[in-house]
Amino acid sequence: MLTYGDIKQAADRTAGAVRRVPVAPADTPDLWLALEYLQHTGCFKARGALNFLRAHTEAGSLPAAGVTIASGGNAGLACAWAARGLGVRATVFLPETAPPVKVARLRSYGAEVRLVGAVYAEALAACQDFAAGTGALASHAYDHPLIAAGAGTLLDEIRERLPALDTVVVAVGGGGLFAGVATAALHHGVRVVAVEPEHCRALNAALEAGRPVDTPVDSVAADSLGATRVSADALYAAQQDGARSVLVPDAAITAARRTLWADHRIAVEHGAATALAALTAGAYVPAEGEKVCVVLCGANTDVTTLTGE
Repeated sequence: MLTYGDIKQAADRTAGAVRRVPVAPADTPDLWLALEYLQHTGCFKARGALNFLRAHTEAGSLPAAGVTIASGGNAGLACAWAARGLGVRATVFLPETAPPVKVARLRSYGAEVRLVGAVYAEALAACQDFAAGTGALASHAYDHPLIAAGAGTLLDEIRERLPALDTVVVAVGGGGLFAGVATAALHHGVRVVAVEPEHCRALNAALEAGRPVDTPVDSVAADSLGATRVSADALYAAQQDGARSVLVPDAAITAARRTLWADHRIAVEHGAATALAALTAGAYVPAEGEKVCVVLCGANTDVTTLTGE
């Protein structure tokens, strides 16, 4: 399973290449916001993607065919960005229905984009065939220890700015960010709260079942938190003392997103606002004097929707 040592190694590999997270006070006493949406590519996933590729480079296991991934979202962008910085070929598979703006952004990072099929599953199958046929290194959006370890470097940066931190609040999709942050947090005795939409609850369902299980996905935050199954590393971390899982309704997510924009001029994805919704909706109520930091993990969103929800 993922260890704190893995996260320390990831911090060494990515030092100087990722942006260190700013932490800002919120309007509520003892509440801070970790502004990780300011990370390269607008999302925390740059950390894991870079750690993944640098680890393979160090090990001499990065093939000449480069890296490949099926993702038009944050994981694909992060993979393409990290590959460009290392001079590595990146081939990204998307369905033919992918928005042109996503294709253009991936190409701006130097990735070769291949449009295959009408749905994501077809693009994923083509990506897998490409990896098998060319020997390209297949990357994953979240379910890999190197990806999760890279994401976990975020927690130590937060603690450098908030050494008296009691609790960190994190949104969960497939669990890469949660697994990394929780592993580091629990090492330091920091409580971690995992937040999911009520109808997009892969981690919460896994906790109930005692193992990762397939779950339906139906949420306003599904574009970034819509994994049907959580990683084993995330489930293990959530089962430890000091970890807690909570659910929030979509209405609370959209309200938290609007609040961030109205009060702070912070524009984030619904997935990022999900973390704050745990506090604004009362799913998690801190004790008096409890020092809490909410991770705002991504900002790849349509800003025109901020005032119309």
